[in-house]
Amino acid sequence: MAKEATLQVRMDAELKEQAEELYRKMGTSFAEAVRMFARQSVQENALPFRVYIPEQKGEKRIGVAEGKFKAPENIDL
Repeated sequence: MAKEATLQVRMDAELKEQAEELYRKMGTSFAEAVRMFARQSVQENALPFRVYIPEQKGEKRIGVAEGKFKAPENIDL
């Protein structure tokens, strides 16, 4: 039998509840989702999803400076 380890993560209680509800609806648990995330990360040798900052509708932005800079309206991005 494989040796097991315990992982503790601190997160916002509301986020945890939302994640648990989501995975329950998908027929699994939050803990199993974390195990799947780890397995997939190791298999791909990377995060198993694309990390990006979503563009907000109606707002043109330059860079990823936490939304501090906006493109002037007359610039076509």
